[in-house]
Amino acid sequence: MLPRFVGRLGVADAVTIANAALGFVAVVVAVVDIDLAARLILLAAIADGLDGILARRYGGTDAGPYLDSLADVASFAVAPAVLSFVVVTEGFGIGFESVTPVLLLVTVVCALFVAMAVTRLGMYTAYDIAGSHTEGVQTTLAATVLGAAILAGELRPWLVLTVTGAFCYLMVSRIRYPDLLARDAAIMGVVHALAILVPDFAGRTFPYALLTLGLAYMTCSPWLYWGDAERTGEVDVHGNA
Repeated sequence: MLPRFVGRLGVADAVTIANAALGFVAVVVAVVDIDLAARLILLAAIADGLDGILARRYGGTDAGPYLDSLADVASFAVAPAVLSFVVVTEGFGIGFESVTPVLLLVTVVCALFVAMAVTRLGMYTAYDIAGSHTEGVQTTLAATVLGAAILAGELRPWLVLTVTGAFCYLMVSRIRYPDLLARDAAIMGVVHALAILVPDFAGRTFPYALLTLGLAYMTCSPWLYWGDAERTGEVDVHGNA
């Protein structure tokens, strides 16, 4: 007897499921190779955009939106929280022989990141999926900023912990972020791919470029993003969770 998903899921769903697997692998390798783990999270972000494109091209399924949010929990909630935890604990030289105040602080911040990411994903699936804007920083963007920062060599523990803590609020804030226009998503996607493929090129140029683009969108787009007229009639295929 064939599994239940045979004949019910499409090619886009397969990419979504692969996204979840990438998140798990990133967690596993984080304690061994933090740069590789960051690259895997960035690869999962590309898969998160690709599944939307495939769904538009070949058709989606009723399970697609639910699978997308479930996969994002692994790749853009748990995995980046683990990356932050590893970077901060190693940076501070925190041992695990006993529960110290600093270890407790780091654990709470990273756990809160997961909790707020899951909250945002649930709210997005229920309320934001049909709009041209979304409320709160996207979990994909939060994971991308953290991954790009790590690949760029920004490993100062207090900085990583502060950014992780800031995302705990920003992901569930009422700040409205516009969906990227296709051309802007394509530019970001090229830089994203280069940051994965050649992270060390020219003094880590592409991770820094990706980090800069992500921070620029996060800080400026709610007030300065162009393209409302161009957005008319354009179907967003990149997701915003």
